[in-house]
Amino acid sequence: MADIAAPAPLPDSYTAPVRKIIHIDMDAFFASVEQRDNPELRGKPVAVGGSRARGVVAAASYEARVFGVKSAMPSVTAARQCPNLIFVPPRFEAYRIVSQQIREIFAEYTDLIEPLSLDEAYLDVSEDRRCVGSARVTAQQIRARIFEMTGLTASAGVSYNKFIAKLASDQNKPDGMCVIPPQSGAAFVASLPVRRFHGVGPVTAAKMERLGILTGADLCAQSLEYLQAHFGSSASYLFNAARGRDDRPVRSHRATKSVGAERTFETDITDRDALMAALDHVAEAAWTRIERHGVCGRTVTLKVRFSDFHTITRARSTLVAPDIPTSFRDAGVALLETMLPTTRGIRLLGLTLSGIEQSEAEAESRQPALPL
Repeated sequence: MADIAAPAPLPDSYTAPVRKIIHIDMDAFFASVEQRDNPELRGKPVAVGGSRARGVVAAASYEARVFGVKSAMPSVTAARQCPNLIFVPPRFEAYRIVSQQIREIFAEYTDLIEPLSLDEAYLDVSEDRRCVGSARVTAQQIRARIFEMTGLTASAGVSYNKFIAKLASDQNKPDGMCVIPPQSGAAFVASLPVRRFHGVGPVTAAKMERLGILTGADLCAQSLEYLQAHFGSSASYLFNAARGRDDRPVRSHRATKSVGAERTFETDITDRDALMAALDHVAEAAWTRIERHGVCGRTVTLKVRFSDFHTITRARSTLVAPDIPTSFRDAGVALLETMLPTTRGIRLLGLTLSGIEQSEAEAESRQPALPL
């Protein structure tokens, strides 16, 4: 990657914490595992999840991405954009096994590992455990170890904070690395379109475009008061991000915020009894996960996706957390009743428990955050 010019001095006395952060992001993880395990899929456009007629793409190979196929896209749209697209069912157990192998590699270099999903994580390598000499070389070694152990490629972003490390990991994908030192952070952020900022979704990006904010430099030119007027509680985050600031430490234990399950149906459902039967299966799968995580919570959320992909949620909180599968299921039934009867076909139901209450034992097991 070409060198980035050093930014002008910041207008205040802000000093970033001295950290060396690596963001590792596996390349097209689910699809790459499928291509690795099935040679007939290699070099071909592959979509994991869904089918040619129904469902949603969970992941797409880079060969499929050339045609605009991407995760969360309706399968029918993906098939229309890429007629030769090959759909394969997901094998989450296989992905979890590979993910665990990757985590074991991370643990060789640091204890400060913050997984974001099966295929990506932050690592704080400020302490050079293996006497490698630099975060850049550490990232190179980790990527090489991942390929050696799994046969899969990973991209890495290396920087002084989480925000920029995550942006950097996407800079030279696939199978690439990008290093942004502290003196180049603000200039790097200024050069990027705001739609690439983590936390800036399509709605916010569209609003920014209407305001003439297209790049990090445009965002940095706005005052905190201006951002507060237009973006409310997100203003401070945007203000700091535009200046390359992020004080968040890498947390090796992340609190479980919600646990649940969802199911996409082969055919759209409108019949009440059929919907209730389907909800029973979803509630059972969700409760199995809740028990596996050993959590309790007070908010039950029902997710409903209609045949036109319009999705709505309904939530209900109680003073006492559901403690048996029946009470959890009954809360879901009560929420679904508010939407019935319906003439619109329902293609997906989901049920989630949130408002998770952390046990004292879990709280005590957490490592203290790094000093800011």
